[in-house]
Amino acid sequence: MKKLLSVIVLVCFALSVSAQRWTVEKAKEWEKINPWFCGVNYIPANAVNYTAMWDKTSFSPMVIKKELALMKDLGMNCVRFVMQYKVYEENPSRFIKTLDKVLELCDKAGVKAMPIFFDDCIFGTNNDPVTGKQPEPLEGWYAWAWSPSPGLSMVVDEREHGKLEKYVKDILTHFSDDPRIMLWDLYNEPTNTVMPERSWPLLKKVFNWARTVNPLQPISVGLWNDNEELNNFLVENSDIITYHIYADADKTLKKIKQMKTYGRPVICTEWMNRVAGSTIKDNLHLFAEENSGCMLWGLVNGKTQTHLCWGHRPEQLPYTGVWQHDIFKNNMKPYDYDEIELLRKTIDAKKVEKFNSYM
Repeated sequence: MKKLLSVIVLVCFALSVSAQRWTVEKAKEWEKINPWFCGVNYIPANAVNYTAMWDKTSFSPMVIKKELALMKDLGMNCVRFVMQYKVYEENPSRFIKTLDKVLELCDKAGVKAMPIFFDDCIFGTNNDPVTGKQPEPLEGWYAWAWSPSPGLSMVVDEREHGKLEKYVKDILTHFSDDPRIMLWDLYNEPTNTVMPERSWPLLKKVFNWARTVNPLQPISVGLWNDNEELNNFLVENSDIITYHIYADADKTLKKIKQMKTYGRPVICTEWMNRVAGSTIKDNLHLFAEENSGCMLWGLVNGKTQTHLCWGHRPEQLPYTGVWQHDIFKNNMKPYDYDEIELLRKTIDAKKVEKFNSYM
């Protein structure tokens, strides 16, 4: 009996240790065995929002396959996208099959995925997503029908969080050792709502839920603003440091160096805003030289109209400025051929650098 109790204690201790934040050594080992990550924040051009990407009425694997082929041609190796809780809620098993299909398409394109569970961002009037056929774009309105996940009402109502716990644990458990997933991004820009303080309970819970499942992949939530309390919490709980920076080269380099002070691998999970001076020409080499992964926004311009500036409205048409985001036009041709060539050359150079580091 005493030996049995000892075994139980050891097992419990092992489980408690394994469910903690990764050590710096483990995080650096993960970085060592992976490539320099360079990719995009992805949403199909025919999807007006992330609900449309996943919904049974509009899921388009052939579109996704065709667009990911553009990334494969460039050598890009990662995509980041928001999952939609409301689509999962409607039919969990169907959602998991849909996610599995997206991961299959990513894998065939040589691309690893960074799925996001929750997203607080709202650009239009849609605070709470609804499944089914989504509205068509309102011409001239940046991300007109953007749909957060799970939506403001569920974020602020803690009585609903039990449903969200099931969602997070179900997906994490199903894909916890899937090599097609590079990292779990638990929450995009938490507190970026009209009631920022109300996002904190869900943010803290999702880290706990993820640690309970303890997937083989790292978990993280990106630093996206200057809120010291929020940033300290995210740094203290993330395995890999992720962050957003839409700024010119000087500010970008400063941000990268700041992130590296935390002593862990770093990935910029959102960048590239030509209007703000965050350009491929001026900033891409900084991520490469500082060995910070980077995921620009976005791939093929489409229904989200993210070539427009943040806050752009129909009365401001016609828009004659440079594109804010996206690197391919809707006809699959590059917006700027020089950008495409620079991406390809930089990625190729980092592959050679990685190879040489093993020699």
